[in-house]
Amino acid sequence: MFDNGKAHRRYNPLTGDWVLVSPGRLNRPWLGAEEQGTQVPQPSYDPDCYLCPGNERAGGKKNPAYTGTYVFDNDFPALLPDGEGGEFNQEDLILARNEAGRCRVLCFTPQHDRTLSRMDIPEIHRVVDAWTEEYRLHGADESINYVTIFENRGEMMGASNPHPHCQIWANETVPPIPGKKTWYQMEYLQYHGSNLLLDYCELERKAGERILFENRHFICLVPYWAIWPFETMILPKEHLRHLGELSQAQARSLSEALKRTTVMYDNLFRVPFPYSMGIHQAPTDRLEHPEWQMHISFYPPLLRSSTIRKFMVGYELFAMAQRDVTPEEAARRLRDLPEKHYTEG
Repeated sequence: MFDNGKAHRRYNPLTGDWVLVSPGRLNRPWLGAEEQGTQVPQPSYDPDCYLCPGNERAGGKKNPAYTGTYVFDNDFPALLPDGEGGEFNQEDLILARNEAGRCRVLCFTPQHDRTLSRMDIPEIHRVVDAWTEEYRLHGADESINYVTIFENRGEMMGASNPHPHCQIWANETVPPIPGKKTWYQMEYLQYHGSNLLLDYCELERKAGERILFENRHFICLVPYWAIWPFETMILPKEHLRHLGELSQAQARSLSEALKRTTVMYDNLFRVPFPYSMGIHQAPTDRLEHPEWQMHISFYPPLLRSSTIRKFMVGYELFAMAQRDVTPEEAARRLRDLPEKHYTEG
């Protein structure tokens, strides 16, 4: 008989990957590295910040005195537009292909010390609208086939600047992870005649134990196959392939869900919580993609406290992903947290 309390594998139907869940490892004497906290109070304006309004960026470029969101081409892009196509191939073993694209930076707010968790819902709504506009803008370019929107929050997750911002990378090819999700969602649709994540959402609603909260249009949960200790996913309740299909009512609901999720994270260890957040949505390759369901994933590294984190090393690097805290226990802890931000008393 299956026992959640024993070591077991869990399957991710979006990617075909497995994660090893090992609850017994929580009893080991070594609990992970303890690090000095890197979060320090930030001013509302930093004259040395290259993302604050009116400040100078690389190469003498200057930010306008923006008052809402602000988006610009990355000064140090990983992808460049109008790259000449080409391939290098030595007997199918040493292979490279040119990749063109565009990289953008989106500042959420002019205030240096704000984060999604500290912004109000109308402010977050403007961020969601800016994401939607960027998806539509790049999606209209026939040379672009996928748009990745992601935020790295905190030095622990590699954020180079504490000013609240995210990045938009637009590729001429569909990257491997969304490519796998496209394939597995299409396979599920062809076999079952229904949408994978909508069906999964209904199963989770019946079970209840991994759901954190719901609002009118979205649900937030700890995925059954989660890898990171307090990983979460925000899912639409209706069929939404991408941001471009959001109504204003749905955009408002998504803003509420983002606010509540990020406040919940900050409250867990009463610190500004580091994470990487990414929006996965349908490719922009001119196909219909009825299989796709947009979803937002949060991957936070903290495990036991503000100074104890999980590392993806050893077995995770050479075999498969592994976690100690079960998704059910993580969901219980997150669900029990207050909705008000810990700094608000």
